Amino acid sequence: MKKLLSLTLALLMVVCCFAACNQANTDDPWNDAVYKENKEFGEGAKTISFEVIVDDHKVTFTIHTDAKLLSEALLEHSLIEGDAGDYGLYVKKVNGILADYDLNKAYWGLSIGGEYAMTGVDGTEISDGGKYEMTYTKG
Repeated sequence: MKKLLSLTLALLMVVCCFAACNQANTDDPWNDAVYKENKEFGEGAKTISFEVIVDDHKVTFTIHTDAKLLSEALLEHSLIEGDAGDYGLYVKKVNGILADYDLNKAYWGLSIGGEYAMTGVDGTEISDGGKYEMTYTKG
């Protein structure tokens, strides 16, 4: 009986450790990223840099486009997803990484040239050589 109980407890500990390790791995937003390395997209007269930042990790996309708005250039290459709302596009996914405030208290913050943007992606006109960043922020 003692051997059976010891074996059961040992097996339970292994299962718990595996579950805890597996949970820790799924908490990393980069697990859902479509691209984990820098990539270049498109053709067009303007070239912009779009950086996706999560914690200490980032990936940079160079985008060649004729789009007028940042949202157009990013949607063209499926780099963002979101919901249309009263204030414009509410970006929930960037590069496949979900940040949904209602779900996990996280959101995507837009910066232009290192400064927090006063507009959203669909209110931001792009310029040739512009640098845009989306940062995953957990509240």
